[in-house]
Amino acid sequence: MTVTLADVAARARVSPATVSRVLNGNYPVAASTRERVLRAVDELDYVLNGPASSLAAATSDLVGILVNDIADPFFGIMAGAAQTEIGGQEGSGRAGGEKLAVVCNTGGSPERELTYLTLLQRQRAAAVVLTGGAIEDPEHIAAMSAKLTKLADAGTRVVLCGRPPLPGSDAVLASLAFDNRGGGRRLTEHLISLGHRRIGYVAGPVERTTTRHRLEGHRAALAAAGLTGGDGEQERLTVHGPYDRRSGYDATLELLRRDPGLTAVVAANDTVALGACAALRDQGLRIPDDISVAGFDDLPFSIDAVPALTTVRLPLFEAGARAGRLAMGNEAPPPGGIATIAAELMVRESTARPGRGGGAGRTAEEG
Repeated sequence: MTVTLADVAARARVSPATVSRVLNGNYPVAASTRERVLRAVDELDYVLNGPASSLAAATSDLVGILVNDIADPFFGIMAGAAQTEIGGQEGSGRAGGEKLAVVCNTGGSPERELTYLTLLQRQRAAAVVLTGGAIEDPEHIAAMSAKLTKLADAGTRVVLCGRPPLPGSDAVLASLAFDNRGGGRRLTEHLISLGHRRIGYVAGPVERTTTRHRLEGHRAALAAAGLTGGDGEQERLTVHGPYDRRSGYDATLELLRRDPGLTAVVAANDTVALGACAALRDQGLRIPDDISVAGFDDLPFSIDAVPALTTVRLPLFEAGARAGRLAMGNEAPPPGGIATIAAELMVRESTARPGRGGGAGRTAEEG
C-alpha cells in the first residue's frame, strides 16, 4: 500500500500543508515540528514525489554511486569510470539518454549507506551503484535487502561493483564481485614459493566482506603448505585495522613485537602496505633484503613505490565502467546476475627470497 502525504501528516500530528513545507523547504517551520515530520517520513518510508516534469516517469535522470571514501583511489577509480559511462558520450552537446551521476560518500558508515539509499529512493533514482565491500552484520544486511527491494520495485536498477551478492535478495540487477579470495591465496603462495614461512598479515576492518575474503585466501595458502602453526598462531600473526596508511604502520610494529623473526608482511591493500613499508624502514629494516612486503589492488602509485610493490591487480576502472553500463541498461546482466572478476598477481621488487639481509629479527635487534 502506497504511503501518502496525509499518512505522514497523521503520524506527525500536523496538517498535510506542514508536511509539504518541511519536505520542500520553502517555508520556515519550527524545529520540533520539522523533527516530528521527518521522523514520520522515516517510520513510514514515505517517498517524496519528484518535480512535476518527472511524475509521469517511473524514474528520474539521477543515478547514485555509493562509495566508502572518494579520496581512496580504490573507490575513486571505480566511481570515475562508472560516472563516465553514466554521463554519456563527451561532446554530444545536448541532453539525450545520459543521466546525472551523483557520488555519495558514506565514510564507511552503514547508517549513512541506508540514508543515501533512502534519499535516492525519494528522488526516484534510475539506478544505484554500490561499490566496495559490504558490512557483515545481520541487521544491516536485512535493512539493505529491504531498502534495495523497494528501490527495485520502483524501477531503480541496482548494481553492485566490487561487492559480493546480497544474501537472500533478488533486487540486485548485477553483482560484479572481485576474486579477493583467489587473489589473496595467489599472493601468499608467491611468498611461500620464495621460501617465506613466517608471514605477518595486516588485515582490514573485521566486519567487511573484502577483509574476510582476502584473509581466507591468505590462510588457505598457508594451510595448503602446512604452515598453519599451533593453536592461535594465525590469529597472533594477524592484526586488523582500517584500510589506511596509519593502520599499516601501527599494525606492522605490533606484528614485529609479536614475532621479531618475520620475513614477510602481507597488507590488506596497497595504502596499508605503504604504511607497513614506512614502519619497517623506521626500524632499520630493508625491503626486501630483510623483509618482504606485499599489498593488494594495484593502485596507480604501487609501481612507483620504492621498491615497486608486489601486489594483486584488480581491474578497478574496467569494473566501474561495466557497472556504469549496467546501470544505464547499455549492457546485459551476466548469467545469473553474478560475475566474478579475476585478480592478477603482479610480482615486483618488494618481495624476494628471505635471508638476503640476515633476517628481520636480527636486523631489528642490531638496529
